[in-house]
Amino acid sequence: MEISIKEHARLVTGVGVAWLFDAMDVGLLSFVIAAVKGEWHLNSVQMGWIGSVSSLGMAIGAIAFGIMADRIGRKKVLLITLLLFSLGSFASAFATGLGVFLALRLLIGAGLGGELPVASTLVSESVAPQHRGRSVVLLESFWAAGWLVAALISYFVMPTWGWRIALVITGLCALYGLYLREGIAESPQFTGNNKRAGFFSSLKSIWQKTYVKATVMLWTVWFMVVFSYYGMFLWLPSVMVMKGFSMIDSFGYVLVMTLAQLPGYFTAAWLIEKWGRKKVLATFLLGTAVFAFGFGTATSTALLITCGIMLSFFNLGAWGALYAYSPEQYPSSVRSSGSGLAAGVGRIGGIVGPLFVGALLARGASFALIFGVFTAAILIAVLAVIFLGTETMAKRA
Repeated sequence: MEISIKEHARLVTGVGVAWLFDAMDVGLLSFVIAAVKGEWHLNSVQMGWIGSVSSLGMAIGAIAFGIMADRIGRKKVLLITLLLFSLGSFASAFATGLGVFLALRLLIGAGLGGELPVASTLVSESVAPQHRGRSVVLLESFWAAGWLVAALISYFVMPTWGWRIALVITGLCALYGLYLREGIAESPQFTGNNKRAGFFSSLKSIWQKTYVKATVMLWTVWFMVVFSYYGMFLWLPSVMVMKGFSMIDSFGYVLVMTLAQLPGYFTAAWLIEKWGRKKVLATFLLGTAVFAFGFGTATSTALLITCGIMLSFFNLGAWGALYAYSPEQYPSSVRSSGSGLAAGVGRIGGIVGPLFVGALLARGASFALIFGVFTAAILIAVLAVIFLGTETMAKRA
C-alpha cells in the first residue's frame, strides 16, 4: 500500500529533522575535538579515541537496534534510539574529563548508529518503488543540513560561549525531533509481515547463496566508506589548524566546505532514479577518491578549499546513494537487520579511521600519505560496487 503525497512529505521531513539533529552532533564533534584538545591537554592519539569510541557505539547500535527493528518495528526503535542519543548528548556537555566524555560518546554512538539504518529502512519501505531511492537520498540530505548547522554553531557560538553550550543545544534539539516523530506511521511492510527473525537467523539469511554477493559488497563498501569518512571529516578542523590556520579561520573554511554537501545530496537524489543506484554510487565514490587525494596533497589555500568543497560534494552524495542502495538488497523480514549489520561492520572502519590518523600524525606522517590511504580505501569500495553490485532501481521490495 502506497502512502499519499502529504504522508510522504511528513515521513521524510519528520525523520529528516531528527536526522539533522543527529548530524549536528557528529559534525559538532569534529569541532569539539579541536576545542577540548587544549582544555584537557590531549595528544593526537587521545583525540583519535574520541572519534573511535563514538564509532564503536555506532557499530553496537547499528547491529543491535537493526535486529530489534525487525522484531518490534521500525518506528519504536527510532523513538528509542533518539531518546538514547538526546540524553547522552545533553549529558556530555557536563563531562569533566576525557573518561566521562568517552563513556557518554559510546552511549550517543549507540543511539545514532541504531537510528540511521532503521530510518532509511522505514522510508524505503513506505514509499513507491519509483520514488524510493530519491526519498532516501533526500532524507540523507538532512545530514548535510545538520553539518551546516554544526559548522554555524562552531563558528558563531563556540568561540564566545564554549563547546559545552554547543552540546546543550544539540541535546535539546534532538528532544524536539522526538516530538516530531509522533505523527509518523509504522512501515506497512513490517506490519504486513509476521516473520520475526532473531540475530542468528538474520545472520544466516543474509549469507545464503541468494544474498552472499550483496552482503560481501555491502560490508566492503560500508567499511571503506566509514573508515575514510570519519578519518577525514572528524579531523578536518584539526588538519586546518595543523596546516597553519587559526582555529577561527579553520572553522570558517570547514563551514564553506560543508555547504557543498547539500548540492552533492540533491545531485545524487536527481540522478539515482535516472542512472540507477549502482552507477551513482560508483561515480560519487570515484569523485570522493580523486578529491581526497587532492585535499591531502594541496599546497595552497585555494587548492585546499577547492578540493575540500568537491570532497564534501562527492562524499555526501555517495552516502545518500549507499543508504538508498543498502535496504534494497534484502527482503522485508531481514531488511533492517541486513542494513544494520552492514552499517555495524562499517562502524568498525569508523573506529579504525580516527585512530589511524592520530597514530600516523604522532609518528610525523605527511597528510599526503594519510589521505593517500583513504583514497585507496575508496577505490576498493568502487571496485566492490562495480564487480559485486547489482542494480535495484524500481524493483518491488
